[in-house]
Amino acid sequence: MNDMDKTMRRSIILEHYQNPKHKGLIDDDTYIKVNMNNESCIDEVNVQVKIEDNKITDIRFDGEACAICTSSSSIMVDTLIGKTIDEAKEILINYANMIDEKEYNPDLLEQAIVYDDIYKQPNRKKCALLPWWGIEKILGELIKNDCH
Repeated sequence: MNDMDKTMRRSIILEHYQNPKHKGLIDDDTYIKVNMNNESCIDEVNVQVKIEDNKITDIRFDGEACAICTSSSSIMVDTLIGKTIDEAKEILINYANMIDEKEYNPDLLEQAIVYDDIYKQPNRKKCALLPWWGIEKILGELIKNDCH
């Protein structure tokens, strides 16, 4: 999938932008919620995560965001639901490494591989990372709270 052509990449991003999955927050206290915003553009995303038995069972998101951030949020939801916390952390690390042009395992990223050339537009990197940072923050809080 690394050699994905531009048309395929664009159509995946567009599909997730026009028909984002799990968009819309729900009023449920069993979800952990975080608000993320990108001071360098309009992106502001609320992310909700439900974790049961060490597994991500649901992710919801909403907010005002550009096409990259919205599609990235939707692809992230698709990629992380059903994963254990450890699997999700591994995916988050590899995704961030891909965006930062470091070594990463493309096999872990599923559709998120569509952003493998976003580094060519440095001002868009934050847009692609913002929702993922939200999940990272939630998982970080969870781990911190479990340790005390």
